[in-house]
Amino acid sequence: MGLNKLIVAGFKRSFEEKCLQLITQSYFTAIETKIIKINWDENDITSELHTNISQNPLRLKWSIITNVEQHLPKKEIIKEKGFAAKLPRIDLRLATINSSLEYVYHMEAKNLKETDSSLKRRYIDTGINNFVSHKYEDGCLLGYLLEGDLIKTIDGVNKLLKKDKRDSESLKSKINSLQGL
Repeated sequence: MGLNKLIVAGFKRSFEEKCLQLITQSYFTAIETKIIKINWDENDITSELHTNISQNPLRLKWSIITNVEQHLPKKEIIKEKGFAAKLPRIDLRLATINSSLEYVYHMEAKNLKETDSSLKRRYIDTGINNFVSHKYEDGCLLGYLLEGDLIKTIDGVNKLLKKDKRDSESLKSKINSLQGL
């Protein structure tokens, strides 16, 4: 007999909260050390955040493993020479095993600047769209704001979504319990 669905959902929710706490603490460490530069690519920033997550003692306490640039399985791909290069990749993957169940949380990252519409468009086209289409599942989209005001950047992304007639989708700024750890 399997675990009760409510218990499994509780484990999953708790794991997701731990993943978000790890990425948040990693970000605050990077800010404190002033290591991230505004000219870095998103993979550079993700690599630095991954290093901070790997060094966080909570990761070991919670039995979480992590890696960058994880291939995601694609059922409909023909496996012939070069197929792996065509597989979708997620920027950051965190996983744990609990009661013989594996929980995975994916994080896709995109650079953003308040005055750069092409970065906002990329955030939508290769970020939001990949979660909406279920190419990426069980995770979140990170936005690395390199320049500008957060609220104005969010408004800019929302204007592009509205222009695309996607009124039901929008970014919302909210304070959560993970801020200011």
